[in-house]
Amino acid sequence: MLSKSRFLAGTQCHLRLWHQCYNRELASEVTPAQQAIFDAGQEVGRLATGLFPGGVLIEEDHLHHAEAVQSTLAAMKNPDVPAIFEAAFIHDGVRVRVDILERLQNGGWNLIEVKSATSVKNVYHADVGVQYHVLKGSDLSIGRAGILHLNSHYVYDGNKRQLDSLFTFSDLTEHVLALQEDLTARVAEFKEMLAAASAPQILPSRHCHSPYGCEFWEHCTADMPEFWVMYLTGIREERLNELAAMGIEDIRYIPRDFHLTELQKRIRSCVVSREEYVSPELDKELTEVEYPIHFLDFETVSPPIPLYPHTRPYQAIPFQWSDHILSEEGDLAHLSYLFKEDTDPREDFAVTLLETLGDSGTIFTYSTYERRIVTELAEYLPQRSGQLLATLDRFKDLQALIRRHFYNAAFYGSFSLKSVLPALVSSMSYDDLLIQEGTHASLQYLHMLNPSAPPEDKKKIEEALLAYCSHDTLAMVKIREALLRRF
Repeated sequence: MLSKSRFLAGTQCHLRLWHQCYNRELASEVTPAQQAIFDAGQEVGRLATGLFPGGVLIEEDHLHHAEAVQSTLAAMKNPDVPAIFEAAFIHDGVRVRVDILERLQNGGWNLIEVKSATSVKNVYHADVGVQYHVLKGSDLSIGRAGILHLNSHYVYDGNKRQLDSLFTFSDLTEHVLALQEDLTARVAEFKEMLAAASAPQILPSRHCHSPYGCEFWEHCTADMPEFWVMYLTGIREERLNELAAMGIEDIRYIPRDFHLTELQKRIRSCVVSREEYVSPELDKELTEVEYPIHFLDFETVSPPIPLYPHTRPYQAIPFQWSDHILSEEGDLAHLSYLFKEDTDPREDFAVTLLETLGDSGTIFTYSTYERRIVTELAEYLPQRSGQLLATLDRFKDLQALIRRHFYNAAFYGSFSLKSVLPALVSSMSYDDLLIQEGTHASLQYLHMLNPSAPPEDKKKIEEALLAYCSHDTLAMVKIREALLRRF
């Protein structure tokens, strides 16, 4: 049996659809970051129903689809029901649940899919399209079909949220109608594929991450070589297809005349020679600094539904910083900050940040993210704008320096902190930390602010957040030290 989610999986990859139907046990466990995205989507969906007072929720879950269909039909027959949430239908062997089915006075219905995004993505056309296919096949008259999504220009005033301003509707009816012939053919194609005796043979490639990350990625890539061609930074799908046609999976066997970018050539050279690439300019980039040197990292939270006045959906709100400070004599100090109240942390964050950074000293970050946050703080706090913007002239992006001037085969094509650190500083690891990445940190921070969270949980999260952010800045210190030893 197909569903909307399975149909979308099939449009991405036939093998993903096959595994979803027959081999669910092969899927990787949902990460805390992924679960946070799912939870945020559900929260936005619940809030959107407030735009349709009097609407009825179909409560049967996906395991009881037949019962949900009957409950939907009953709600449709009741003229006093203005809207149905999670309306269930089945047609052509495809099951769908419609987020919001809005009744029209002429006896028709509007098909509304709720998304927590702030814009319409291409994949949403097929998402709404397959629902339209099922509803039309169920003899419903559809007025409009589209996406109800968050409005990126909405600014929360701190009072009751104005749902008609927080959400905006994008009408996709024309796009959806244009897709119907192709959708019908695809449904038939998927059924035929699923009726085969064995799984389709599809090699993992860029499509595994677009438009969504595939839950079977780890399974499908388990037997790939250590230096798989996918580890060539930025390699495009067509280049991967060319290599696949040549039977090449290992970077070491890529012909020298095969078209690669300069960075990809560098990666291949390091893999083949098993030697590091060290640019002669790296030493200068690392040593042309002003003391004290700051190694700075922020943690932020970006709630889809704004929490604080004067904020927009998904606006990054900084709540934590860590600063390791290296003196010219070689002494290393550490200062940190974590806002613990359920109020807007930005002004207090900015004040404490300016205190720790002072008026002098190079500031190393790992990416341009901190620069962006400081710029946004300056816009929000005009009284501190001059001080905040002045710090930007002192920023240096350590990740960018490494990308331009250094490579180690153990990076496996990634310049993230979690890839670079173990290759250069084997004594440091994220494995023992309770929080190991930024999205999980944001999720845990929100949990810490929850009034109903037990005090012992709040304390545990506080300690974990401080340990994680401190680990990031100490990692930068140690990486710089390791790189300087190359000279």
